[in-house]
Amino acid sequence: MSKQIGILHSVVTVAAAVAFIGTWSSGFIIPAYATVDVSPLTLLVWRFVPLAVVLLAVLRLTGGVTGLSARDLRTQATIGLFAQFGYCVAVYGAVAAGIATGTVALIDAVQPLVVAVLVGPVLGLRVRGAQWAGLVIGAVGVLLVVRSQFGSSEAPPAAYLLPAVAMTCLIIGTLLQRRSAVQTGVLVTLTTHVTVTAVLLLVIAAVTGTLIPPASASFWLAVVLTAVFPTLAAYGLYWWLLRRVGITALQALLFLIAPATSAAGSILLGEPITIVTVAGFVLCGIGVAVVLTSESRPQGTSARSQETSARPAGKCDVAAHDAR
Repeated sequence: MSKQIGILHSVVTVAAAVAFIGTWSSGFIIPAYATVDVSPLTLLVWRFVPLAVVLLAVLRLTGGVTGLSARDLRTQATIGLFAQFGYCVAVYGAVAAGIATGTVALIDAVQPLVVAVLVGPVLGLRVRGAQWAGLVIGAVGVLLVVRSQFGSSEAPPAAYLLPAVAMTCLIIGTLLQRRSAVQTGVLVTLTTHVTVTAVLLLVIAAVTGTLIPPASASFWLAVVLTAVFPTLAAYGLYWWLLRRVGITALQALLFLIAPATSAAGSILLGEPITIVTVAGFVLCGIGVAVVLTSESRPQGTSARSQETSARPAGKCDVAAHDAR
């Protein structure tokens, strides 16, 4: 009986991991379809505003705001400004500019490597040589993938700065979260981040004249899909898997999102995959593996305490760690 329970446990975990990769990848694929004839801001504002209203209502009904301090809200709002608003605007802008979805996802995926190195000088923690090596290997992989896109993409070279901006926003959000002592529940954190993003998008869309949505059914389908899958489903699966498999395995899953997105972009959008692209993905995978192996290596009590504090946060971890 216990063997059957163990098998079921493994099957459920694997299924959740596959669903996580798929729902997170959809956050890159869906905008590539939906922003062909529509401004990225229009899709974003209608993705976040209705969701913010729903989350605020749920938070009010469940009494989640009880005991919440103004300081906690300000801290989470600041983290959300970078982790949700800055990140999403930059990603949507990159996809709308014509950058391959796999390339955008890849630059996003190496964010934990950068954080693993930056937590040293920023937070005063020890960074291993293997982490520096992993960062360098991963950076070379990113450069190869980006280089493989030149000439085959309609995006101007300057547009490739947008995924870097998205990654930078995530890194800032991660470091803010690491330095803060704020502890809020997942619902409160997500609601705060989504609401801040919705308000800012409303203002920008109104000023730029991109607030009015098209009447097409495909647009509203994209709105629903982006709200449900990359926001709610992927977010919920992230936290469920975090408790189920731990942070190290989850970071590996975050990297798998990049090749999965690239494969989906090739099949659904006709985005090119070359030998150089594959080589770049392999190098990034090696870089991630080096960092994760280094993190899981046994060490003394003091160092182990540092490692726990220095672990990189993924996209959802930035947005909703109980300590996003």
